[in-house]
Amino acid sequence: MPSRKKTSMFVSAFCTCVSSFVVICVVLATPQWVSSEVRFSRTGSNVTVSLTYGLFRGTCEQFVDAGLQVSQTTFQVADALSSARSRSLNAATIVLLVLALLSSLLSSGFTCTNAVSNPYQTFLGPVGVYTWNSACGILILIAMILFPVNVEGNRLSEELAHSCSTSLQTHLGSRHNYGYSYWIMLLIIFLNAASLIIIYFYDHARYSKKKEQERPIENAPKDVILF
Repeated sequence: MPSRKKTSMFVSAFCTCVSSFVVICVVLATPQWVSSEVRFSRTGSNVTVSLTYGLFRGTCEQFVDAGLQVSQTTFQVADALSSARSRSLNAATIVLLVLALLSSLLSSGFTCTNAVSNPYQTFLGPVGVYTWNSACGILILIAMILFPVNVEGNRLSEELAHSCSTSLQTHLGSRHNYGYSYWIMLLIIFLNAASLIIIYFYDHARYSKKKEQERPIENAPKDVILF
């Protein structure tokens, strides 16, 4: 059986890993990744398309000239994208988050195992927790980079706006605000870092104690050596 100190520290790490898993599920499920206002001109008027979307679905509204709302529709992001590059980056972001979800799940399993037992295999101990938490954090960071690249570089909002209306002509400008579904990915990185720190302190304390018990004989008192 593990010591009380080990159990408490790995239980704390388990809680942060489970929290990370839950937040990733929220990130995937919610459509509040970005809100965009895309302005177009068309014959006789200007149109502003207001979009709020995530990786899978979103909503759009059209406003003509002085704020007259024309329509509000719901769309599926994958169906609305026509550019292969935009579709690829959107799919890559989803894949990264799914892999991060699996990494977080594995990390939760490893921390739970260590909280209730002392695994013989090295990888099932702190090394495994380091590996899967680091992998999860790196995958989330890459996803946070890819999504704005898709929005800003591939004009994702403009492409989605065209799917809401077929009469749009000249693009006049866009404005983007990233929502909570995007920014809470920073919380995932923080939770992964917290798990790593907790396990590091446990591992460091265990290593120091082990070295203390294995001190060479020259560090022993002289009277003990003479005896």
